[in-house]
Amino acid sequence: MFRSLRLSPEKTVSVTVNGQKISAPEGQTVWATMALCGETTTRQAAISGEARSAYCAMGVCFECLVEIDGMANQQACLRRAREGMNIETQNLTIRSEASTDDL
Repeated sequence: MFRSLRLSPEKTVSVTVNGQKISAPEGQTVWATMALCGETTTRQAAISGEARSAYCAMGVCFECLVEIDGMANQQACLRRAREGMNIETQNLTIRSEASTDDL
């Protein structure tokens, strides 16, 4: 469905998207990296459980929230893929509890 318009990236990074190791052009957004490997769902809607994804792709709508390296609520459209990054679809529900470990 999605394809990159880059002919050949100068440098690539290795990232993990929902347990799948992939190679991505360095500097590409997390959302573009996810879309190019077929993972377009970024989170589940808290109440309905419906799949959500990037809507505006410029940081305004907050539909593209993902978990990056264990940190929730990261905007996939604004973050850049970097070496070793672990990206997970966010599954926050109405019953999810916030962690207070870092407070």
